[in-house]
Amino acid sequence: MANIKSQIKRNRQNEKRRQRNRAVRSEVITRTRTAEAAAEHGEAEETAEAARMAIKRIDKAASKGVLHPNTAARKKSRLMKRLARLQAE
Repeated sequence: MANIKSQIKRNRQNEKRRQRNRAVRSEVITRTRTAEAAAEHGEAEETAEAARMAIKRIDKAASKGVLHPNTAARKKSRLMKRLARLQAE
């Protein structure tokens, strides 16, 4: 444990950010899985809505700095490719 006041505060801030970032990443994964599940069941309207929400969360995570912009773009691209493939089946 740090003895310096500024480092103690920095540790508190880092922990708070870590928890927040973890929650955001978790939600991105959850929304992605929801969209894929909807596509597997074949409901077009539900799939579109779930995909929209997943992309919205990915974009928000990138804008907040939780995800790198290129990572967000890659996740969105892969998600849309998977959804298109699942809906084609």
